[in-house]
Amino acid sequence: QLEVVESGGGLVQAGGSLRLSCAASGRTFSDYAMGWFRQAPGQERTFVSAINYSGGSPYYTDSVKGQFTISRGNAKNTVYLQMNSLKPEDTAVYYCAARPAYSGSAYDTVPSYDFWGQGTQVTVSS
Repeated sequence: QLEVVESGGGLVQAGGSLRLSCAASGRTFSDYAMGWFRQAPGQERTFVSAINYSGGSPYYTDSVKGQFTISRGNAKNTVYLQMNSLKPEDTAVYYCAARPAYSGSAYDTVPSYDFWGQGTQVTVSS
């Protein structure tokens, strides 16, 4: 079982920044590709960003390209999501998730990920 725990959420004004962290434990972190998803009230959980096992090949949903940056530190078993120029529509619970590095599954779908954190709330006020 790979455990993942998110942190770094909070309340921020529009235009502000937050950095989310996701700490993993229980298995070899570099055996997993990582992703961030978000879920706004009453909406489905949707893909935000993903990164491969070594820190390459970052992917982003179109709405956050140029605004969010994903990175990982395998020595610290942690993946990060730097969020800049935040907008009220970025308000959601943000989830970190892990999928096996060589699964061949799609990086942007919820079912591709085996392990999920509890989520961290991000609220952007206008």
